[in-house]
Amino acid sequence: MSVLVTKEAPDFTAVAAMPDGSFNEEYKLSDSRGKYVVLFFYPLDFTFVCPSELIAFDHRIAEFEKRNVQVIGCSVDSHFTHHAWKNTPIDQGGIGNVKYPLVADLTKSIARDYDVLIDDAVTLRGSFLIDREGVVRHQVVNDLPLGRNIDEMLRTIDALQFTETHGEVCPAGWKEGDKGMDPTAEGVASYLASESDKL
Repeated sequence: MSVLVTKEAPDFTAVAAMPDGSFNEEYKLSDSRGKYVVLFFYPLDFTFVCPSELIAFDHRIAEFEKRNVQVIGCSVDSHFTHHAWKNTPIDQGGIGNVKYPLVADLTKSIARDYDVLIDDAVTLRGSFLIDREGVVRHQVVNDLPLGRNIDEMLRTIDALQFTETHGEVCPAGWKEGDKGMDPTAEGVASYLASESDKL
């Protein structure tokens, strides 16, 4: 499997089902340059674990926007299927009108570029955090039965933004408000002297 962390995120142009109900025929990842991006792949519309994840992302969309993050979902379904799923009531297995784009990857080329395609059929649950310059800074891939933790993605964004702002690194379990660490021998010694019992 490819590790894309530290590399430029593969760009794409595809049709996307947009939050306003329209279709963007030329949706480009690179159009979000200057913002952080969470690009997540899921196996298929109208399945089982997937709606819980897409709804969880939607419930936290204000938190992502507060952090200047564009959330983008992607699967190998068509934009018409995305649209139908968005228009299916939640209590009937739909996702409602989620407030972020859903990209149609019918050719599976995006899934291949991100190396999340399994059995040349559907995508694993891949999540990619891309910085404002278009570089992948974090990736995690779950097998099909394992739903991801959306709050962990928010924590990782906070950690990235903390390091960008303060120049410090984030130790294990770091969350907003915790101490960072100077990336030096003295910094790690100082941090461990006061914080190791909390790890």
